[in-house]
Amino acid sequence: MVLTIISVSCAACGSGAHVSSLRIPEPAHGARPAKVSTSSTTETTASALSGKVIVIDPGHNGGNFNDSTTINQMIWNGRESETCDTTGTETDSGYTEAQFNWNVAQYVRTDLELLGADVIFTRDSNTGVGPCVTQRAAIGNMAHADAAISIHADGGPADGRGFAILEPVADGTNDAIIAPSQVLGSDIRSAFLASTEMPISTYDGVDGIQPRDDLGGLNLSTVPKVFIECGNMRNATDATLLTSTAWQEQAAQALANGLAQYVTSQ
Repeated sequence: MVLTIISVSCAACGSGAHVSSLRIPEPAHGARPAKVSTSSTTETTASALSGKVIVIDPGHNGGNFNDSTTINQMIWNGRESETCDTTGTETDSGYTEAQFNWNVAQYVRTDLELLGADVIFTRDSNTGVGPCVTQRAAIGNMAHADAAISIHADGGPADGRGFAILEPVADGTNDAIIAPSQVLGSDIRSAFLASTEMPISTYDGVDGIQPRDDLGGLNLSTVPKVFIECGNMRNATDATLLTSTAWQEQAAQALANGLAQYVTSQ
């Protein structure tokens, strides 16, 4: 994988610092990033997100399938009752959404850490249970994150294709983050459309954006946050991409670019 950093103006960097275009070779999955060059351009890029906190929420968890008692507990999501968590969906061949979410989240973390960001996960493996959606929101809130994203894949109609960005609807707790979350969603949408082979959803939202008022992770957030449904696991064409390691890395790069664009423009 190669991390491509597009030219980004950093309005929050005092003198209007500018990040040059650069391609950084991605280390093997699970490996620590190699030490970057000491050239001035590379140093600037490697510290582009220094001081920025980004929360990555890999949706669901691999152990949810074996602990229905825990995940079926009812919680208050800020607007209505919903279950603590769910198992998520899977492809027709049995590849789980939880595994997809976990894989992509790890790639995103590596990409963002190469840029100097402090990345926080809402779960630390794909063998545990939960946490509840209320806890996932609280992790971002307590970290005072500059941005948060929940990574998912959808279980939509078999003839439907594509990705969608789910954005919060004001419900009191999250009123202050509606506008910035819309900007975050727009940046993620643009990056994902430009850098992956996944089209905009044909069945969810309008032009790739879907406001949602029924998700605790959005209703209870006090930091800018969106969900992304990276594609439809029940569609054969989308499933081929979603289960591909190469495409997962491509999707992660797009998400990292969108998050970088957002946090450096605030």
